[in-house]
Amino acid sequence: MSPSALPLKARLWPVAAIRAKNGGTRPPQWRTLTQRVGRLAIALAAASLAPAAEAETPNSLPSVGVVRAELKPITQTSQFLGRVQAVDKVEIVARVTAFLEHVDFTDGAEVKKGDVLYRLERGPFEADLEAKTAVAQQFQAQLDNANIQLDRAQKLLQTQSGAQATVDTALATQRSYAAQLLGAQANVKQSKINLDYTIISSPIDGKIGRTAMTPGNVVTPSSGILVTVVSQDPMYVVFPVAVRTLISLRQHYAPIGGFNAIVIRLGLPDGRIYDQQGKLDFVDNTVQTATDTILVRAVIPNPPLPVKSSAGGTLRELTDTEFVSVFLEGVKPVEYLAVPRAAILADQQSDFVYVVDADGKAQRRNVKLGQSTPTTAAIESGLNAGDLVIVEGLQRVHPGLAVQASPATPGPQPESSK
Repeated sequence: MSPSALPLKARLWPVAAIRAKNGGTRPPQWRTLTQRVGRLAIALAAASLAPAAEAETPNSLPSVGVVRAELKPITQTSQFLGRVQAVDKVEIVARVTAFLEHVDFTDGAEVKKGDVLYRLERGPFEADLEAKTAVAQQFQAQLDNANIQLDRAQKLLQTQSGAQATVDTALATQRSYAAQLLGAQANVKQSKINLDYTIISSPIDGKIGRTAMTPGNVVTPSSGILVTVVSQDPMYVVFPVAVRTLISLRQHYAPIGGFNAIVIRLGLPDGRIYDQQGKLDFVDNTVQTATDTILVRAVIPNPPLPVKSSAGGTLRELTDTEFVSVFLEGVKPVEYLAVPRAAILADQQSDFVYVVDADGKAQRRNVKLGQSTPTTAAIESGLNAGDLVIVEGLQRVHPGLAVQASPATPGPQPESSK
């Protein structure tokens, strides 16, 4: 049979052509080849199924790192924003009108109570005091004479030459001079006060600011503030606390000592923690309606720093109206179940962790968190001491999955709660 006489399929496929040439039967060698190909396919299929079978063995379970939930002492801390406030702050003003003769302090220096700050012109006030004193002395002399006249009239009244009218007149004169003397003495006292006002002294210990007036200027009571003095040690720290938070703090600390169960630490603007501790001493009696907060105040030491200013003055860490972070801490640490913060997951339902149960399977546990740090989470409810909590390999875990648990890699040391 010629090739052109073969069917189209036979011409396109040599195998079909061979079969057609052999009367439609497959040669023996072809049957042997087909059997070999079949065996090879079965072997390849078996090899591809081998990993799946191995995955079901215990040695290939997902590996997770676990830690045991344990009771640990945690210092409870609440953070707020506040400002430093001087305990005493005095704005110095002039009490009389006079020329300013001398400024007796250095701007920014620390002064003591009674230190002279300003000296005003004294001459006019000294002259006024002398004039008022002279008037008072004049009335004193007139009163002395009136007393003599009254005494003489009363003695004459006991004789026939005396008259009651004379006694009455002498008594009226005596009382008039007595009253005028009291007025004159009051004027003298006022003049002395005005003279004393020409020396302006510091009423408190503290740090003085920059003077607003220089010598040669006229100062009056309407000149405004000449300078401000603020006390330095101790200082107040004032900060607002939400009413809800304040109620929670009160319920927690009131049974264990109230204010005495709390210490105050400050975070300075540069991020450092201030090395002195403070105490709460006041809670306001009014809620700020705009913010629903209550003003709370603490008192904290502000000792001098070991270094001096370039001018030799005293330096201190805290300054009046300085903005600070306020950390309200319990005096004694409280024991909580603690786990690494990395173990805590969250969804719309709640915070939760995965634990490994007695069967070696991962189980979800919803938890309620206490105050936590970046590395440690305090658990108020949802876990028991000794539970194995999954910390590593969480991305491969779901409830009910059998896992291979091993101790987690040690992390950073726990910190105090903030």
